[in-house]
Amino acid sequence: MKIKEVDIYAIRLPLIEPFIISYHTYEDMPSIIVKITTEDGLVGYGEAVADEHVTGETWESTYAMLKNTLAPLLIGKNPMEFERLHEIMDKAVYQAPAAKAAIDIACYDVVGKKLDVPVYQLLGGRYHEKFPITHVLSIGTPEKMAEEAEKRIKEGYSSFKMKVGTEVQDDVKRIQAVRAKVGENIAIRVDVNQGWKNSANTIIAMRQLEHTGLDWLEQPVVADDFNGMVEVKEKTSTPLMMDEGLRGFRDMRELIEKKAAHKVNIKLMKCGGIYPAMKLAHMAEMAGIECQIGSMVESSIGSAAGFHVAFSKKAFTSVELTGPLKFSKDVGNLHYDVPFIKLNERSGLGVDVDETILQELTEFSTKVTK
Repeated sequence: MKIKEVDIYAIRLPLIEPFIISYHTYEDMPSIIVKITTEDGLVGYGEAVADEHVTGETWESTYAMLKNTLAPLLIGKNPMEFERLHEIMDKAVYQAPAAKAAIDIACYDVVGKKLDVPVYQLLGGRYHEKFPITHVLSIGTPEKMAEEAEKRIKEGYSSFKMKVGTEVQDDVKRIQAVRAKVGENIAIRVDVNQGWKNSANTIIAMRQLEHTGLDWLEQPVVADDFNGMVEVKEKTSTPLMMDEGLRGFRDMRELIEKKAAHKVNIKLMKCGGIYPAMKLAHMAEMAGIECQIGSMVESSIGSAAGFHVAFSKKAFTSVELTGPLKFSKDVGNLHYDVPFIKLNERSGLGVDVDETILQELTEFSTKVTK
């Protein structure tokens, strides 16, 4: 089996409402969809959602990287040779993980279709039967966030991820308001997205929040401040998760060596796709660190890829892949049994891509052949 051609689509996914985090407000979600076609006519889809604040990639640069560098390298290659394909991409380009993830995911999709098995069967088989869906609360006033949480509980949600990361005292009020509204039995995870900057600010905040019963605190300090994470971990009692600070193998080694977090948030867009994500999960598992699969708010394609990784490994104890629930229009049909997600047993990613909607959302595109 060899890759014959690669189509690249730069799209914008329309959000039902703006998605607000500490460093940006998204009115829509820019994404790159990759479609590979093999010589025997099989098709696989992948996705890249770049984030310049995390990996240094933009929507435009990712498109250019795929069009001019990575996609041409794939023509004539066997998509089943994951290790070799990543070596080829890594030799050609340093970093650029979201761009590489799009290629990686598309290859897994087409290989699953070739072998007529779900992607999770290529990763060791299915371990989890289902995961609860955590609803993500965008940054708002304490009252607005609390009211939304109460509304979502009535829809069946039992856990929330709160986006914070503005002024520390404002964030403390947001967290306290949501906890007061939902009661003690609802799980609350707090994601600061580096917004509290350093360990001093974080410790001040957490001393006021010790009794709010948070599941965990995610990335309160800037991404590369491993020592700051260590200090927060030593001086507070809430479990600590690293996200933006964990991109690849080097980061995971430092995290393990310094014992900088209790948990890690692995994202395919940060590490380069399914294949490297599995390697990171193995490293974490050997160190006794729990894993979560997160997303950059991807369509059904990228989200399904993340779910296949999470469902195949015991080390993954939570997932946060809610992109498709936030879009008013999606290119795929990943199905959620709210408040749970279950994967089907169809081959590849198990997602149908609507080419009509894909074309409708496309801003520009290209085809790469010999």
